[in-house]
Amino acid sequence: MSEWTIEVDRGACLGTGMCTSIAPDHFRLDGGTSTPVKSPVDPDDAVVDAAESCPMEAILVRSADGAVLAPQP
Repeated sequence: MSEWTIEVDRGACLGTGMCTSIAPDHFRLDGGTSTPVKSPVDPDDAVVDAAESCPMEAILVRSADGAVLAPQP
């Protein structure tokens, strides 16, 4: 199983906590902005849901080959 990387643009993040609500195993708030708990991670639909739900599109999820999985344009 290939792993996914999670990146958070902390400059764009508003710290709404939506990602921590949707995928608490993968995100935490640190200093008022989101940060991945760890990266890379095993594939998990909750990570994609969190990235798609981010109001600022501050979360980027990539597959092992670098393809962007979320957010979708």
